Amino acid sequence: MRDYAELWENAPSGQLLLDDDGLVTAVNTTFTSWTGHTADALLGTPFPQLLPIGDRVLYTTHSLPQLVVTGRIAEASVQVNGADGRRHPALLSATRVPAGPHGAETRVVLVDAQQRRRYEEELLAARRRAEESRARIAEAEAELTALVHHDSLTGLLNRPGLLHALHGRLGEAHTDRADGAVPTVFFLDLDGFKTVNDDLGHASGDELLQVVARRVRCASRASADVARLAGDEFVVLDDVTPSTAGSVADRLLQVLAEPVVLQGVEVVVAASIGVCSAEVPVPADEAPQVADLVLRRADTAMYRAKAQGSGRWEAHRPGSTDPGSARLVLLEQLRAGLRDGELRVHYQPRMHLASGTISGVEALVRWQHPTRGLLQPAEFIDAAEESGVIRDLGAWVLTEAVEQAVRWDARSGPSGLQVAVNLSARQLADPDLVTRVAGVLARAGLPSSRLVLEITETALMSDPDGALTTLQQLRALGVLLAVDDFGTGYSSFTYLKQFPVDELKIDRSFVTGMTTDAGDRAIVASCVHLAHAMGLVAVAEGVESPGERDALLALGCDQAQGYFFSRPVPADAVPVPGGVVGV
Repeated sequence: MRDYAELWENAPSGQLLLDDDGLVTAVNTTFTSWTGHTADALLGTPFPQLLPIGDRVLYTTHSLPQLVVTGRIAEASVQVNGADGRRHPALLSATRVPAGPHGAETRVVLVDAQQRRRYEEELLAARRRAEESRARIAEAEAELTALVHHDSLTGLLNRPGLLHALHGRLGEAHTDRADGAVPTVFFLDLDGFKTVNDDLGHASGDELLQVVARRVRCASRASADVARLAGDEFVVLDDVTPSTAGSVADRLLQVLAEPVVLQGVEVVVAASIGVCSAEVPVPADEAPQVADLVLRRADTAMYRAKAQGSGRWEAHRPGSTDPGSARLVLLEQLRAGLRDGELRVHYQPRMHLASGTISGVEALVRWQHPTRGLLQPAEFIDAAEESGVIRDLGAWVLTEAVEQAVRWDARSGPSGLQVAVNLSARQLADPDLVTRVAGVLARAGLPSSRLVLEITETALMSDPDGALTTLQQLRALGVLLAVDDFGTGYSSFTYLKQFPVDELKIDRSFVTGMTTDAGDRAIVASCVHLAHAMGLVAVAEGVESPGERDALLALGCDQAQGYFFSRPVPADAVPVPGGVVGV
């Protein structure tokens, strides 16, 4: 009863209790403060006397009979006489209470009309701000969706755009086509492109890529999707029959063999092509894996063609395998290297762009191979991921990075330095991941907010519902989460808004070209805008020049990393926190 009395006394609206004769038996502090009347003066006063004559007549002739008949009075606009003679606009409502301490009672509620209008205006303003925020996010999403699916140099699809197109074709019922046409990938790689770049410069190399793009587009049917994946790699995706795939490849080789004039020099650059057809239809949940497999098989076939000489094509041979024996040897050596202490972790600093000070490091694994020297991740991570070794390797990197952060604190004092560790798709799907992360942090004694886990868009979208559950559990530990290589995957923005992430890391492929290419700069600007619209930190990867740093700073990007600041270095070479790097 005490809690109820306190709530009634301090309610945001003025409240009075009337007995069966309409006399005031109780009044709360809100009403007395608002009108200036004292509680003692009001007790025993007929309620209608608190209203001006016009409202008094309205109350006694209209509202009071309604109260007697229905037991309540709907909201009505009245004025209330204040102690100083002023009139206070109010909204009146009343309810009949059959059994109160004075017998039947009437509860009268009076809301300050001016205050009510202020509340409504604030509510409308808040609603407008929310709608504007949603509109900004939707605008950024639409802009990114348009930009990230196309290569800025050639205007062709890029890898995300190609994968999107391939997923769609894989899900269609091609088995119903009378001609037997199926989605087929033609993987093109230019022969001699590096020589053009080295002899004539990157501008001529870019011009050649644009010429190749136009020729490939013109040589392909209107139904085809044409993409530039990276460097001098192109892909044509079309529905063709097995009997006509060869003629398509021959036509592409023919148009690419024609000379190109660059800086007054006639250049001949041929190509090698690998061909792979898909088996359709494919269930939607299997499309990403099948798409990767088809591209990989076409790539392998292209290298077989290149090995036979320039200007050739090869088709994927059913039943053939990639050079698996070498991969098996590599995996056995990797398992032994993990057991024998051959793995190393190097750390690349991440910088606050505004201050130029170090904010954290990204942990990057290296392999000190006994005969091949120091190996980069690109030389062994794919094999580790496909085989499952990545789980043991990832657990070792996580433990080493967390313990190293504690060693830095012991050496130089608490730094607040964050350490970022990459998670693969297999690690994200590991049911023991959250328990492992919690255990590593607890044993090392590192605050969870010092650990950043980076997950690529592709890993998140391989199982978005499962990823969401895992990320929520990691967030509950206090760990920070980042979407890595943002802009290169095929993430759903609906899911992205649901993922409890803290950072978006903008892929280096966009950062590298942003000072010379308006398209790349627009993509980076959109990524920064989207990150900030969602309340996330924008981090740029692959910064290699002062111009790129300055451009990112002008766009409002928060943090960055790259060779301009520092290459990945061993733990004892990491700059002291608070030091300025790359200025």
